[in-house]
Amino acid sequence: MMGEFIIYYRGKIVGGIYDDRLLVKPTKSAISYMSTVTYEIPCENAKEMLLVEEVDNKDFLTGLFDVMYDELPTPKPKKKK
Repeated sequence: MMGEFIIYYRGKIVGGIYDDRLLVKPTKSAISYMSTVTYEIPCENAKEMLLVEEVDNKDFLTGLFDVMYDELPTPKPKKKK
């Protein structure tokens, strides 16, 4: 994932920035929240994600991440060294 960015919301991964595109995980709530659903592949051999086109709308992004939050997996605890 060199040169790409992962986006966390309240400790969970919601998506990332890939080639100047905001892509989020395709949860059921995200699909129903978005008015237009477009699937894109972030990189070779990766699963499809949802393209977010309203990147300048703070209220939309906050709402999207809020509805997705409960469906996102809880991060695995880090192993202590």
